Amino acid sequence: MFRRGVAASLSSLGHLVEEPANVEAWLRERPGGVVLLTVRSEEDLDRLAALCCLRPRPLVVALPSADDASLGVRAMRAGARSVVAREASVSALQRTVSATLAGEAVMPADVADLLVAGRAPRGSAPSAEQILWLRRLSDGWTMTRLALETGYSERAMYRLLRAFYQNIGVSTRLEAIMLAHDKGWFES
Repeated sequence: MFRRGVAASLSSLGHLVEEPANVEAWLRERPGGVVLLTVRSEEDLDRLAALCCLRPRPLVVALPSADDASLGVRAMRAGARSVVAREASVSALQRTVSATLAGEAVMPADVADLLVAGRAPRGSAPSAEQILWLRRLSDGWTMTRLALETGYSERAMYRLLRAFYQNIGVSTRLEAIMLAHDKGWFES
């Protein structure tokens, strides 16, 4: 479902805007179409990768949260042509769709920086959600409980945490919690 004004805005630029029940079938009927895909989880990234395996390869604009550049990087690596934050303005979304159709790749600067660097610099600030995960884990929560609380499967939670640990330059839960204390992430 599109945010208010997005469909009308894209339609005003001459784009046919649809919300198909079966995206894969829609892409087969309309090669060259652009898919706007919200990316919040490991399952969304898996769906993105599956879409990008279709031939001809579709143009996918990934829509992660603005505060999670690492998810934007992972979306690009999974095959997205462009990345723009879910919370971006309608005009930013218009520009991204138009540029993507013109053969350009569009992404926020922090996503580009992470792609060039290969990963975030050690100690880069995590999202509020990631800090909450660490806070829960430091309070003794199990992975099962955290997964249930967040609505992810255990497997997805493990993947998200592993990617998060890598992005902050650590390899274990304990190192992540220690870094969070050192950086003052739990103080806010």
